[in-house]
Amino acid sequence: MPEPRFVAACVQMRSGRNPAANRDAAVAGVREAASRGAQFVQTPEMTSLVERDRARLFAVVRGQDEDETLAALRDVARETGTVVQVGSLAILAGEKVANRAFLIDANGAIVAAYDKLHLFDVDLPSGERWRESSTYTGGACAVVAPTPWAEIGLGICYDIRFPALYRALAEAGASVLTAPACFTKQTGEAHWHVLHRARAIETGSFMISAAQGGKHEDGRETYGHSLIVDPWGRVLADAGGTEPGVILAEIDLAAVADARARIPSLQHGRPFTVERVGTPGAATT
Repeated sequence: MPEPRFVAACVQMRSGRNPAANRDAAVAGVREAASRGAQFVQTPEMTSLVERDRARLFAVVRGQDEDETLAALRDVARETGTVVQVGSLAILAGEKVANRAFLIDANGAIVAAYDKLHLFDVDLPSGERWRESSTYTGGACAVVAPTPWAEIGLGICYDIRFPALYRALAEAGASVLTAPACFTKQTGEAHWHVLHRARAIETGSFMISAAQGGKHEDGRETYGHSLIVDPWGRVLADAGGTEPGVILAEIDLAAVADARARIPSLQHGRPFTVERVGTPGAATT
């Protein structure tokens, strides 16, 4: 029996400070993707709100049951009969905020939720300083979830820099991996494409990542270039820049079995220890 195929789409956005406007843009993107034949549609990280001012963020963020963007995307999944992966939403979680992804089935039911594991705390050469951990609470569990076609491994943005996570997701049964993002322009220009191709090649998996792109109301600038990459590392679709829009590609899951048979590295992993030898700076003969 042949492996299944499906059409996947990424909705590239430029979310701002108005959750209602972002919600409407996301819903319109899902509808456009579905009208063009998509069966699986992904939105980017921080679909509902891109806001780095902590006070402004907490003034509008809501709990999961009250989040209007999540409710609207559940409705549009049901309306269009598509599976929707919400790249992430800012969800109130006690005294902090969860950066939480959702997988929604074609009946509008939430199949899975995932809180971003790795928080972006960095100082960039440009002078940009990010401390996600001061506002966001990190997740504790990786997630693999079912779709009608394949198991999907959920990741978000900075997670893509941690290959052990993606290998673990693939070893747990995922053949489609994701990293919907709000990637900075500077780091995106340097690493976005190569990281996606590397994670796809290492695991013999498809990578699907919708992105934020352009200059946002809160002042940040994101890289865009939503991507769909096949298990051999070939780019099937690239948004090509920062403008909002929709990209699509056919996902032929036979390519996963083919890549993993040709390079069976998932089967060849071995446990090991690391031994440090010698004394730093000591002379050798």
